[in-house]
This record gives sequence, structure tokens and C-alpha cells, in this order.
Amino acid sequence: MGGHSGGCCRLSYLLPPAVRAGTLFDRWCKCIHVVILWNTGWNTGWNSDHPGSCRCVTCNTDEVTMPGFPIIDTHVHLTDIDRLGYEGLRAEAPALYKSFDLQRFHEASSAVDLEAFLFMEVCVDTPYRAREAGWVTELAAEDSRLQGMIVSAAIESGTAVESELEAYAANPLVKGVRRLLQSEADDFGARSGFIEGLRCLPKHQLSFDICIAERQLPAVIEMVRACPDVSFMLDHVAKPRIKEGEIEPWRSHIVTLAEMPNVVCKVSGMVTEADHESWTRDDLRPYFDHIFETFGFDRVAFGGDWFVSELATTYPEWIATVDWATEGCSDDERRKLYCENARAFYRLESGGRS
Repeated sequence: MGGHSGGCCRLSYLLPPAVRAGTLFDRWCKCIHVVILWNTGWNTGWNSDHPGSCRCVTCNTDEVTMPGFPIIDTHVHLTDIDRLGYEGLRAEAPALYKSFDLQRFHEASSAVDLEAFLFMEVCVDTPYRAREAGWVTELAAEDSRLQGMIVSAAIESGTAVESELEAYAANPLVKGVRRLLQSEADDFGARSGFIEGLRCLPKHQLSFDICIAERQLPAVIEMVRACPDVSFMLDHVAKPRIKEGEIEPWRSHIVTLAEMPNVVCKVSGMVTEADHESWTRDDLRPYFDHIFETFGFDRVAFGGDWFVSELATTYPEWIATVDWATEGCSDDERRKLYCENARAFYRLESGGRS
């Protein structure tokens, strides 16, 4: 796959990322719109409070209410830096080291018809893991659409993780576990201790979210093969090198992973693997298509990846992008992607509206 067609229009640099996404024709039309705004003194239409968006009707993706039915977001990050410790986040992503609370998520998602959403752990410091789960439980009392959480646990400790899992399983909101692998050695998830820890999950009815770098796919394939009774969710389509325009060996590894029936793929986090400033929907198309072809619509689930996604796009624009990628799909297929598969995988109740 080739690189970005950034030279298609000299005016494209004026467009924020959320507006820049689209086909060559889309961007050309939007650039013309920018000229009109600028030359007529309407440049105040740019929304300085939310970089990457525009208040005008033509460009404002916040006006988009696709896909036309309530959706379930399987991947929402929330933080409270005054209450919990996030030294890993501070070190690895200082731009995101701030509190992203429920109110901020409500504002970001106000244009979206959300049936339910799940909290995804944010690499909270180890001493705060149980406290994070308690905090999210409190948030769920404020918003009934928060129907579950995926928490962090020391899976690498082998069977010693049992006590931690037992405590989590006592909370009906805890649906699964994620132990972030992307910053670990490539073979970390395939080590014997990690495998032993994973095999403890089914007895507690907990799934495992896989978050890796693409280079770790061979070890993850080995890990999944060793745990046929564990339900796995592959986060962020395994983070292919979209920015570099590379699709191999990711494509081949995904074929192998999709052959394993206990893996579901989360359609999330793709824009942050692309160029944050100049990504286009066409950059993402080969990766979308490959996931849908290999996993099918029975084994994919939508994820927003808010707040991390704000590095490259807005919440409504990501949903609009997924909607664009599924144009031509049946209503049944899109409902599986946006809500039904998530409800089944994470064992959610129906009708989680506040």
C-alpha cells in the first residue's frame, strides 16, 4: 500500500484531522469550503475549544448521528489523576496525563446514540487496581449505560493471580481482564507463567483483552493456541503499521489468528496507528476490509478508544469512519458490529440507557 496522497490539495493543511478524513473528492470539496470561510471572514467557525472540529454545518462531524441505531462502545478510558496513580501513563503519554472523567466523555459523545459502554483499564499503578474498580463501580451508579469494566490484573503471576481474580469476580460489573502487553518483551504473553494465569480466567467467567504491538503477533498466536478455553478480544486490530503503509506481516498473522474460534476482534484504535495529522479514511480501508473478511461480522465488535483516540480524531468522526467502512453491509451485519457481538461477548444486559 502506498503512502498518503498529501499533495492532492495545497489547502488540505488548513483542515483539521477530523475534517481531512475522506476521499480525494471529499477533501477537495472541504478545501473549497475553507476558502469560502476564510475569504468571507467566517474563520470564527473553527472550534478552538475542540481542535480537529469545525462548528459550521458543512464540516461539523458532530452533526453526524450514524449509524442510525443505539450502539455499544466496548472501549472507553476514564481517569482521575487526583484519586488514582498513573505513572505509566505520565511516562509514556504525557499529553494524556490529565483527568478524563465521565462528564468529559458525555461531552465528547453527546452526538452519539449510546446504548451502553464499557470502561477499559488505563494502566493504573498496581496499588490502585482494586481502587480503580471501586471508582468505576461508583461511576456506573451515575450512568446506567456504563455496564461493565475490563480491569488490570497480574496475569504473569500464574496461579497466584487467583485471589485477585476472585475479588474482581465478586463485582458483577467486571467482565474481563487486560494485562497490557505492547510494552513488554515480544514473547511475554507466551511465557509459561502468563499462560497459567490466563487459564485461571474461565472459572471466574472472565475474558481477556489482548493489547499488543504488531510485532508481538507470533507470540500471541502461540498464547491463544495454548488457551483454547479462554475468550479473547483482540484490541485495536493488533495495531498494524498504518502510518508506514505496511500491511504485511500483519495481514498473514491475522489470517492465522482468525482461524481460532475463541478470538473476537475489536475494531478500534486504528486512527492512532495512522498519521495523527494527515490520516485519511482510504489509508484505513485495507485494514478494515481484511478484518471483516477474516473474522466476519460474527466476530467483530466496535470500540471507540476514547480518550486516546482524541490524539487523531473526534469521537463522532471515528464512528462516522467505521460507518463509512461498512457502507454496503447489511443492517444485520452492522448491528452485530456495533452492539450484538459486544453484548454477547461481555455478557451485557439489554437496554442500558440512563
